[in-house]
Amino acid sequence: MRDLRDLPRVVWVLAAGRFVSSASAFLMLFLVLYLTGPRGLGVVPAGIIAGSNGVGALLGNFTGGRFGDRHGHRRVLLLAASVVGVLTALIPWQPVWLLAVTMPVTGYLGAIASLGQGALAALAVPAGSRRSSVAVSRAASNAGFVIGPPVGALLATRGYDTLFVLDGVLTLVLRHVTSRFLPDEAPVARERDAPTGLWRAVRADRSLLLLLAGVVLVDLVYRQLYSTLPLHLRDHSQPLALYTLLVAIGSGLILALEIPVALWLRDRPAIPVIATGYALVAVGFVIFGFTGLGVAVAAVVAMVVLTAGEILYKTTATAHVLDAAPPHLVGQFQGLYTGAATSGTMLSAPLGGIVYAASPGLLWPLCGVVAGVGVVLALAAGRVGARLPGPGGRPATATAGEAATAGEARRAG
Repeated sequence: MRDLRDLPRVVWVLAAGRFVSSASAFLMLFLVLYLTGPRGLGVVPAGIIAGSNGVGALLGNFTGGRFGDRHGHRRVLLLAASVVGVLTALIPWQPVWLLAVTMPVTGYLGAIASLGQGALAALAVPAGSRRSSVAVSRAASNAGFVIGPPVGALLATRGYDTLFVLDGVLTLVLRHVTSRFLPDEAPVARERDAPTGLWRAVRADRSLLLLLAGVVLVDLVYRQLYSTLPLHLRDHSQPLALYTLLVAIGSGLILALEIPVALWLRDRPAIPVIATGYALVAVGFVIFGFTGLGVAVAAVVAMVVLTAGEILYKTTATAHVLDAAPPHLVGQFQGLYTGAATSGTMLSAPLGGIVYAASPGLLWPLCGVVAGVGVVLALAAGRVGARLPGPGGRPATATAGEAATAGEARRAG
């Protein structure tokens, strides 16, 4: 575990912050129940308001990274967290019409704050050595999500208002405490030969484009865990306890194995690890359809296999994209990857639901095919990226800055 001891203090501070914020993420967990309960809304208007928070978060991931890149990640993180904390704590006193306005704003600013955390952690670690820091951050976040739901359910017995006030207050307290440990930093200056903007940098790195397309497909499949899988289990007369057991198995494996696996594979080229992870996700979802094994047995085996894939690809792909970013675009590259890697949150339920309603047995092999296309795209990204040297002199995807410079040299020649 020497690599963990060598991580800068700011990485551990930000990981602790992610643990607390994930453990107190009551807004995400209980907003629909609150709106359909104490606020008396129907399911549809409650879903629209809650969904607007997710839309705001997705837009924040795709567009919010530029604020930190331009004005300093510490400053933007602290400002965004302050507004999110206040808006969340005031939910009990906001009329419904105002919630419809503030929920997307809260989601947008929350995404910006999260991108600021990730960018500060990434910039504190040299490019090529970021898998350990990403794994620590993900482990802290997963640990928080394990603790948060039961604590929130217990507090909800005293009223939902308490949940949101506590969520907002903890956000403000966390913002105050972590501000003492975050480095003062000016916006990173653009290197002379680096691309001037995000889209030019992304277009210059064809390998990254292929990898992003692959992660969209894999996430579309992965998010079926939270949309069509519960329907599949219910329709096969399985108890709700089986579904909660599967979620617990996945969370437990991630907490136990993600950091050791990241350390073990830290010197391996990223693309083969990512492609293997995608392949395991594809195989895992196909196994869900093997009901001849017994639905419960197949579900448990599938969950173990696809979680192994998640452990391999999520940390590695996140660090790989951060390594590909020019220093002055770290926040925007991270937001682009996060948006792509969470796009399934919006797309998986409607698309998976359409397939499941038409032919339940077709869904799982189709998931395997879609994730399999993600594997092909990842391998293609590796072939494109192998043409230029990566960190440490081993074949890997070139950074966007290197790709742009190489492209300009070819045009000049």
